[in-house]
Amino acid sequence: MKINGKRVLRLREVKDIERATTKKARESWHLLTIMAEFVESTERLSELPSAVSIFGSARTKEGTKYYDLGMQIARQLSDAGFAVLSGGGPGIMEAVNRGAYAGKSPSVGLNILLPHEQGSNKWQDIAINFRHFFARKVAFVRYADAYVVMPGGFGTLDELSEVLTLIQTGTIQRIPVILVGAEYWRGLLDWMREQLVGDGMIHADDMNLIQVIDDPEKIVAAILDFYEAGDDTSPSIEAKTRELL
Repeated sequence: MKINGKRVLRLREVKDIERATTKKARESWHLLTIMAEFVESTERLSELPSAVSIFGSARTKEGTKYYDLGMQIARQLSDAGFAVLSGGGPGIMEAVNRGAYAGKSPSVGLNILLPHEQGSNKWQDIAINFRHFFARKVAFVRYADAYVVMPGGFGTLDELSEVLTLIQTGTIQRIPVILVGAEYWRGLLDWMREQLVGDGMIHADDMNLIQVIDDPEKIVAAILDFYEAGDDTSPSIEAKTRELL
């Protein structure tokens, strides 16, 4: 096929009507399952108190520095009145749920169902299972009054860049974004300053969206200070829903 003399590939051209109809029905069912995940997360999380989403590697072992630190941070946030949201799996996610589970506020696991990957940890007051990453990501942002990002891999970097993009573009109101592990994040932050700011890809002020804090008490204080300062008000769940959906 050619348009304006240019060849246009028809990779998805329908040749088998019966097969196409089956595929269309399957895609429609897919959309219904996505809607169901949004409905379930709304029904189960909309009445949470203030909440903090915490991210980190699924590969971090129990008894290691960042596992123990994750437990401490989550416990102090929970005792301070924050529900704590994690990905519900092993590693840092387990440590976070474990710390929050022992605290005064809910420990929440937003679990992802994958064929050969993580199982859910047992320290969850509220456990929700997702099949779709993007529906899960919306829940992480929608109910979070702060992001705490611990050492992790591609998934952790994905969540970090996602929330920074949403704040930078004004899609959501500003919330605290705190990196834990100064040594771990130093190279990335130096690269951001040298390359992203240096080449004009982001504004120098965008780096102020990120804080680096390793002390659990100071993390809690930074989140409370952010809202008590009155620079930004915590966006309501209804407002976040309109912004994200």
